Amino acid sequence: MEAIIGHVREGNLAETRLWLDMSENDVNQGDEHRFSLLHWAAREGRRAIVELLISRGARVNATNLGDDTALHLAAAHGHYDVVYFLLTNFRLAVDAANEHGNTPLHYACFWNHHEIAELLIKFGASLMQENKYGSTPLEIARPRAAAMLAPMAQSYGADLVRRRPFRDQSWIGTKTRARDATIYKLDGDAWDPRDVELSGALADGHGAEVLRGFFRNKEVVVKMLKLKHYTDRQARDFKEEFPRLRIFNHPNILPVLAIFNATPRLCVISEFMPFGTLYNLLHPPPPGPQQILDENAHPHEPPVVSLRQALRFALDIAKAMEFLHTPELKVPNFRLNSRHVLIDEDIAKIGNPVDEDMPDDEMLIARLDMADYKFSFHEKAREYNPAWMSPEGNALGTNMKFFNKFGFAPPPRSGEF
Repeated sequence: MEAIIGHVREGNLAETRLWLDMSENDVNQGDEHRFSLLHWAAREGRRAIVELLISRGARVNATNLGDDTALHLAAAHGHYDVVYFLLTNFRLAVDAANEHGNTPLHYACFWNHHEIAELLIKFGASLMQENKYGSTPLEIARPRAAAMLAPMAQSYGADLVRRRPFRDQSWIGTKTRARDATIYKLDGDAWDPRDVELSGALADGHGAEVLRGFFRNKEVVVKMLKLKHYTDRQARDFKEEFPRLRIFNHPNILPVLAIFNATPRLCVISEFMPFGTLYNLLHPPPPGPQQILDENAHPHEPPVVSLRQALRFALDIAKAMEFLHTPELKVPNFRLNSRHVLIDEDIAKIGNPVDEDMPDDEMLIARLDMADYKFSFHEKAREYNPAWMSPEGNALGTNMKFFNKFGFAPPPRSGEF
């Protein structure tokens, strides 16, 4: 990862684009200190690379181990153009605090970046927000700067009398960290099954059993394929088809992280998505008495899907399917339906203006789950979701582009969206 970090810091746009075009590279992975590529680009003031990374799915609110966001680093190092781009295009937490309780405005005031401080105040940053040590941005600003910023903040309706005490919220899991680089340095077939701690079952279907677990403190999903007879040929085909599912360079595709093929059952490992599938989001089961008593039964309450959010889901799915159909990828056996689409959050989309009244559900995105890829040896000549298949789906020589267009079309007609 050192090479791509060097290209990002130097502003080498061409090399960065080439790295992102490789499907095995993840735009959200971080170094040993969880600095993502977006952190480095913002720190060095490389706006063109910041735009490129975000357009490829970089998380704008991701934090490093010190809880700094890209906005923290851009403000601290005086890169006005990067700060302006982030604030005017994305929904950011302008008063997000790092491990010291400092907000981006703290750093802009401390390092005497007047224009950045004014811009942050314009977008709602508070001059009276205390850090961990009880200091506000107004207090650490130089006297001349403080005399200019205070009237400006008051003109925007800010209260400069009441202080806002620091509240440590890291314990409730509000931080979105850059992904652990050590996981992505491992080859997909180099994971040790003994390192995965299973914590419970998520589903049990006709073709696989799905379990929840942890790998190096990262929450994962283990899909165990059901096979009547396990053969060496199946294990070989499993290993050969697996690399095409490690697609890390598209924001609307959830890649397979690893496989286990030395165990009695073939297993596929992917990242856990707390919102579940699109089908479950659109058809939430009524809560039973046990679910009401168990606070951990579902970590997120399913939001009501607005028409605007539904259209975003449709666009996300269309972009992902277009990507899967590029000649370089060759992913032939992905069956598109709402059970194979997972819901994620907090990936900003370029061009979306800031809207403080935007409901939380409109910050969700749809991602195709590569763990639901149908392996060539698994459940041959069987199809369990015919409602999403075109009439030509069972014919030999099926045109997969038209096949998936049909699969994408039925949800609006049947009330899925």
